[in-house]
Formats: sequence, structure tokens, C-alpha cells
Amino acid sequence: MSQDQNAPLRDDVRLLGDELGAVLRDQVGKPLFDTVETIRQAAVESRNKGEMQVDHLRQLLDPLDDATLLEVARAFSQFLNLANIAEQHHRERLHRQHQRFPGDPDTDRGLRQVLAELKEAGRSPDEVHATLKDLSVELVLTAHPTEVTRRTLIRKYDRVADLLNTLDRPDLTTEEAQGLRRHLQEQILSAWSTDEIRRARPTPVDEAKWGFATIEQSLWKAVPESMRNIDSELALAGLPALPVDWVPIHFASWMGGDRDGNPNVTATVTGEVLHLARWMAADLYLRDVENLLADLSMHRASEELLERTGPSHEPYRLVLRQVRDRLHITRSKMEARVGQRPEPTGQGFTSSQQLADELCLIDRSLRAVGLSAIADGQLKNTLRRLSCFGITLLRLDIRQESTRHADSLDAITRYLGAGNYSSWSEEEKVQFLVAELDSRRPLVDDCFYRSDFCGDEVREVLQTCKVIAEQGPEGLGAYVISMATTPSDVLAVMLLQKIANVQEPMRVVPLFETLDDLNGAAATMSTLLNLPLYKQRVLNGQEIMIGYSDSAKDAGFLGAAWAQYRTQETLTRIFRNHGIPLTLFHGRGGSISRGGSPTRMALLSQPPGSVAGRIRVTEQGEMIRFKYGRPSVAAYNLEQYLAATLEATLMPPAEPRPEWRTEMDRLTEVSVGNYREVVQGDPALVAYLRTVTPETELSRLALGSRPARRKPGGGVESLRAIPWVFAWTQIRLMLPAWLGTGAALENALKHADETDILQDMSSQWPFFQGVVDMLEMVLAKADPRVASWYEERLTQDAELIRLGQSLRERLAHTVTALKQLTGRQSLLDNNPVMRWSIRVRDPYTDPLHLLQAELMARLRERESDTVLESALMVTIAGIAAGMRNTG
Repeated sequence: MSQDQNAPLRDDVRLLGDELGAVLRDQVGKPLFDTVETIRQAAVESRNKGEMQVDHLRQLLDPLDDATLLEVARAFSQFLNLANIAEQHHRERLHRQHQRFPGDPDTDRGLRQVLAELKEAGRSPDEVHATLKDLSVELVLTAHPTEVTRRTLIRKYDRVADLLNTLDRPDLTTEEAQGLRRHLQEQILSAWSTDEIRRARPTPVDEAKWGFATIEQSLWKAVPESMRNIDSELALAGLPALPVDWVPIHFASWMGGDRDGNPNVTATVTGEVLHLARWMAADLYLRDVENLLADLSMHRASEELLERTGPSHEPYRLVLRQVRDRLHITRSKMEARVGQRPEPTGQGFTSSQQLADELCLIDRSLRAVGLSAIADGQLKNTLRRLSCFGITLLRLDIRQESTRHADSLDAITRYLGAGNYSSWSEEEKVQFLVAELDSRRPLVDDCFYRSDFCGDEVREVLQTCKVIAEQGPEGLGAYVISMATTPSDVLAVMLLQKIANVQEPMRVVPLFETLDDLNGAAATMSTLLNLPLYKQRVLNGQEIMIGYSDSAKDAGFLGAAWAQYRTQETLTRIFRNHGIPLTLFHGRGGSISRGGSPTRMALLSQPPGSVAGRIRVTEQGEMIRFKYGRPSVAAYNLEQYLAATLEATLMPPAEPRPEWRTEMDRLTEVSVGNYREVVQGDPALVAYLRTVTPETELSRLALGSRPARRKPGGGVESLRAIPWVFAWTQIRLMLPAWLGTGAALENALKHADETDILQDMSSQWPFFQGVVDMLEMVLAKADPRVASWYEERLTQDAELIRLGQSLRERLAHTVTALKQLTGRQSLLDNNPVMRWSIRVRDPYTDPLHLLQAELMARLRERESDTVLESALMVTIAGIAAGMRNTG
């Protein structure tokens, strides 16, 4: 192996940069290319000197007219996207290296290392096998508005990545390499010639189709590929084989089901998305069956199969043709439902088990007649896809805010003359809900839906429950209640499903988001478990969602992280005492303030016993593409999830020491107070956010179907957590990720005894190690000088300038405190790959930041200008590409 494993990455970045330069010279002319190159060289020189020559860069940018600014912004943005492709490709290269050299310390930790450590720790093969057999990892794809790249460009970028992969082949001839370079330039030219900005905001159905495309183009191949890799690792470790259709990883989605604050997600939309998902699933299985028809031409078959087909020279094809016909009918029925046309006659597949029965019959026959090698080929892949995706492609979660359910029940009780539900005490609500859940009579009649009590919002809630009743359980996952606070919030959804006559109710999952909600979660769930009716209904398992974004927005990163940890500890203990399996659902994102961290770090930093073989995690925004957009990278990340879940289950971290808990309490008291002092206590904060950051301009970018605010107007409390993070990231201040934490560390490090405790925590406690590592990563991406550029161009308000100076000073103190804690002179000294990744992007993001501030100023003067708006959107997308984990 090469001593410098990142040399190929530098070569790829240089190659893509050269090809982009050639396209620029050809398409926009040498003068503009020279302008871009002059700006780039000035930015590189400034970064190399360690001091940004802002005046020099501004002198280069100020004379440019609006149209030229747009082209310059596009050039730098395009390079950052190409750099991301090179880095993603390099990850694939390192993953292959990991497979060739699994013991190498520079490669990632995978299942092989975990199995070896379990053996060394004395875990028996039977225990590991049993744990694996019951392991459950569910990844929930969500369409949060941080994926800024258009799907049409993603496809072009995937082709660029494929070409880079082929160029890595050592046996290429000179002519072949030249041909690949020519194709590479064609793809870069095609990307340059494509509008990178969405001109229309996607609908929830568009978002769902984007999720389906990820499955079709990547995960459909990645799941069986990862399972074959896992099979190999288990065999190498001497573990017995698991069932042929064993797949511990499943997928769910919020796209088309998450209606919390999104008026565009309706019952009609949810129904359409469910039908589209089944249409896509049928289409994908049809492709598999066509391949199986081509392959399974043999005549030897078991008596069981021949009893079904009768004498035949091609019995497998007879069965597969019947399967193909039923899949065609299934697809046609779904097409008809989406188009609201009459459904065709015929029997399609209505459950996964029906399709599995047919395929398993073929599998048993092949194995019975000595053709196991053929059964282990394409057929095994299809069986595993069926086990993972079912006939519904993925399970759709429903999410709604708790007050919408309370309002619906208030309308019902007023219609019945039973009083105002919303004004009742919590005890009265629980008594009413339990009584009605236990009652056999219907609560309301059809007249209610036609009454004045049933307004549009109430009707929408009840109509959603009717969709749940009509669809059946196979395509549905969890009903998530955002802003869950009390036991009645959970019972209310159970009753609403009963009112809609849902025969197999969706599991009801409270989402505890704010600091107060997290702290009150244990009391809420204990009250519910003390209700015999409720406990009986969750004996087979309870799922609880832990919110990251709103808790961090409410209390700051450190305060939220400790509250999430303590809440999980308490909930794990409560459900263990009741003998009920608990699955914790983590609402993570890509940024530090949304719980973003490497998979293994994220799972091993959870409290001991909280994983217990079951984990559910959201994969949000741009992280879906980064982690699952290409089959080989997706297969690797799926294995990482399995390995980390197995490790966290059988080798959980030790309980934190009492002095560590005491120290965390001290740290978070200071941190939360310091964070809220600024975010909630400084009247200039909202004005600073809306003046200095592009928070207001973000609404111009067609990022997602959901509005950026829960309510029009309002302050920070009305702003959704994702735009809150996104806006601060654009100006490189990264405020949500560190504010308060630095003050807490600085205060603790003044005392020798606390310093010793902190150093013990950072070296021995995975939870705190994760906090430190994530903080260091985000501080390395922060740049107070960049934030000051925005201030200089966009405000002369003394209060805003005062606040900006204060925030930059707090950031500097945070960096100093972290260096003191880690003992490292520079950030990311322990992570050269990440440090280089940030450094190579800076000369391209710096001009984009200056451009963005200039464009914001010009647009605010003119209010509306198509060219300037396009250029601004390009800078937002480009900076997001440069920062990577923005949401």
C-alpha cells in the first residue's frame, strides 16, 4: 500500500479541476477563465499565508457585472461538487483497501474486527449468532431541505464517479485512458451546461420519488451486495450460516408521510405515495424475475415443485411466468390507483409473503436437487431484496404534531356535548381516552364529518387515519407524534386510529424534542405503562423517538446531548424493569447539532444497554446521497451499521463514573445558560440572523416541500431547526454547534480537579469522546473571518456589529478551550484526511462567501433581479456542497 493513501485523492481533484478549466475556456472564453483563475490563486495565496486578503479579493470581484458574477459563482460551485465526487470516489477506494487489508490501522473498522474482538472478549459463537439473527437496523429516509443538488445533476456526477473508478484500473492502455478522459470532459461539460438550481419547489410526491430513485439506482444492488460481504465475514469467523432470506437492515421513509408543519402533505398525497411505492416495487421485482427466467432453464426439480407444475422440461420457468404475470397485474393496479382509473381484473400480490412463497418454492427445489450454487445466485439476491423491501419498497411513517390530534378530539367532544377536551386536565383526558379505547361502541357517527365541528384541519387528521385503515399494515411504519409532552398525546393517536376503524393500528411513537420534553419523557412513559390497557398493547415492544434538532436549538449542542443521553438511560431502565423491548429511534441529521457523527461513534456513544440489538435512525437530506447514493459506498455503510449495532449490543460501553455525571451536570448548566443568554436573551440575535446570514434568502431556494417556518413571522422559536443550522453554516459561524459548549469547557478548565476529570472523560468515555470529536470537526470548518465579511458588507448597525464581535470572541475562546483539553496545537491534527478535505475546499468557498455577501447586498437594494437571484442560489448551493454536512 502507498504510504500516502490520500495521494490518489489529490490526483483526482487536480484531474477534475483541469477538465473543468478546459470546459470553462471553451464555453465562456479565456477572459472569464482567467478571472476565475486569478480569484482562485488569490484565495489560495491568502489561505497559505494564514491571513485572508479580503480587500484584494474584493477588488477582483467588485468590477464584475451581474452576469459575470453568476458565471464566476457557477465555476466555483461546480468545482466543489467535483471535489465531493473525488472524495466520495476516494472513500470507495479506501473501502476496497479495507477489504484487501482489514487489519491495516489506517482503514475503517468493519465487521471482521468486531467479530474478532467479540471472540477475544469471550462471547460464544452461539451468542453472537443469536444476536445477529434477531438484529434490527431500520434506516428512515427523510427529505429534509438540505439536499440542494438536482437529481439530473446527480446522475451526471454519478457518471463522473464511474469514469474515475474505471481510470483507476492499472491495465488501461494509453488509448483507453485518453478515451475515458474525453468522456470525463463530456460529462463535466454536460453538468456545466445544466441549470444547477431547482426553479420549482418539489412537491412531497417529488421528494418520495427521489427516495425511490435512491433505492432503484443504489440500494437495490447494495443490499444483496452487503449481505454477501457479511456472509463472507461470518464464514471467516467460523459462525454458522444464517437463513437464506436473513436481512437485518430495513428501510422506511418520511417522504409523503411527514405532515408536521407541512400543509402540502395531505391524506391524498400519502395515499398516492404508498401506491407509487408499490408500483416501483413491482417494477423492480419484474426486472429480477425476467433475469431469473433467463437463468433458470434447468429441468431437475423437486417433487414439491413438480406437483405444482406437472411434467415439464422447464418447471422453474413455468412458476416464474406465473409470478411475472401477477407482478404485471400488481403494477397495473397501482398505476390505476395513482391515475384514479378503474383497476384491471386479475390477482396481483397483496402481501410479501405471497411472493416469498413462490420464490422459496423454487429455492427449496434447487437445493433439493443439488443446485444450491444456482439458488445462491440471483435468486438469493431477490429473496433478500424481498426480505428488506417487501412489496411496498419501504414502510411509510406518518408524523403529525400533537396539538393537531388534541384539536381533533376537542371537536369530537364538543360535537358529542361532552365538553371541551382541550380545557380538561391531563388526568381527565387520560380517563376519557382509556375509557373510549376500551369501549366497543363507535365514538362518532358519519354525521360528525358533515358537521360544523369538523373543520378542514380536523377532517385532514381523520382522513389520514382513514388512509391508514385502507392501506393495511405492510406499507406503514410508525405514527410519530412530534412535540409529544404528555401521556394523553400518545393515547389520543391510538383513539383516532380506532375511530377510523384501523384493524391493525400503526405503532404510536412519541417524539421527545425539547429539553423539557426530554426531561419529562420518563414520567410520561411510566404513567402510560401503569395503565393496564396501554401496557398490554405494547408488550411486544415500544418505540420512542429522541429528537436532536429541536433540543439542540432549544438548549445548545452540549445541553441537548446530555439530556438525550440521560433520557435514553432512564427509558432503557424503565422498559427493562417492565420486561418490554424498547427501540430507540434517533432523529439524526448531517450536522453536529442534529446528532451527525460517524456511525460507530454514534452508536457506541449511546448509554449501555440502550441499543440491545435494535436501532432506528433517520438519514436526512444530503447524507442520503453521500452515504447511499452509490452501491459500493452504500453496501459499506450498511455493513458499518450492522457491525456497530452488534458491537454496541454485545460490548456496550461501561457505565459513566459518578464524577463524570457530576461534571456533565456542571458543564451543561453553564452551557445551557450561556447558549440561552445569547439565543433567547439578546434582542439583537434575530436581527443579526436575518441581516447577516442568508436566512431570509433561503426561502427563495426550492429546497424542499416544507415551509422554513412553522408559523409566518415570529422569532427564532418559529424557525425550523434545519434552516436555523443551514443559515449559520452558510456564513461559517456554525453557531448552533458550539455556542455555550466553549464557555462550559473554559470554565471547567480553570480548575485542576475538573481538568483531570475532563481528560479522563475524553479518553475513556465514548459519549464524551464523541462530543469532543464532533466539536473539533465543526470548529475546524468554522471561520470567524468569513462571518466578519458578511457583517462588513451587509450591516452598519452598531448593535449587530457588537453582537457579531461577541460571537466571534466566544468562538475563539471555544477553540482555545478545546485545544487545551485535547492537547493538540491545531484542530484535526488527529484527522489529516478531514483537515486536508477542508483545506482543499477553502480557496473555492472563500470567493463564494464574498460573492454571496455582495449578491445579498445588491438584491436587498433592488428587491428583485432574476440574474442576481440565480447567482445567489448558486452560492448557497456551492457553499452547501463545500461544507458537506449542512443540515
